[in-house]
Amino acid sequence: MTFLEALILGLVQGLTEFLPVSSSGHLAIGKELLGIEAQNLSFEIAVHAATVLSTIVAFRKDILSLITSSLKLQYNKESSYILKIALSMVPVLIVGLFMKERVEAIFGSGLLIVGICLLLTASLLALSQYVKARENEIKYSNAFLIGVAQAFAVLPGLSRSGATISAGLLMGVKREEIAKFSFLMVLVPILGESFLELISGGFSTVESGINPYSLFAGFTAAFISGLFACKVMISLVKRARLTGFAIYCAVIGLLSIAYSALY
Repeated sequence: MTFLEALILGLVQGLTEFLPVSSSGHLAIGKELLGIEAQNLSFEIAVHAATVLSTIVAFRKDILSLITSSLKLQYNKESSYILKIALSMVPVLIVGLFMKERVEAIFGSGLLIVGICLLLTASLLALSQYVKARENEIKYSNAFLIGVAQAFAVLPGLSRSGATISAGLLMGVKREEIAKFSFLMVLVPILGESFLELISGGFSTVESGINPYSLFAGFTAAFISGLFACKVMISLVKRARLTGFAIYCAVIGLLSIAYSALY
């Protein structure tokens, strides 16, 4: 992976992470079109960590408020919210512990899986538009099921934000509530995975096959573009209908399937 290729893919990650269109799917498509073959998922982990950091910067006041309130060791609205986020992380933790090798194999299996998962994302987004909001806050049962949706979204092409937001909407949770929860629930899993990859040496050139300068370029591009896009994109997801995103995912999914059939 060259320096320029890493910059391009980092920009793709940063600009698509906050939309329900699957940043991992777009990364897979980008790598396929650029003819890039990676030895592991180090680049994906690095750029996802970068956009998580941009999320932390954008939501720093909300996160600080949650942490400060939880330190009071009292059961209140904020500590309850943190417990719900923790509960939502259980399914993806199980996937990370027991299915990591299978997930890595799927990422290197071409664009057919990406295309199918993008079509599934499109279906979820379209279906979620027909359910009326009836829940003012996320319940513990909601949190766990949204976490299950996040666990399935490790598949490339199945949008994490699309799956979690759609799951919340299908359960009747208000859009502004599920949008915020969706972006906060991913912070610890991604940072945790990045830390494990770092201490295991997965980011080294020998393990990843990627020059450290290229890896840093991708990380920086993802962080800056993610920081720029975060507030705008989240506001768009909160207010706009998801039908347009569904159509986009369907089109890109069909093109991915056609590409895999031809090449």
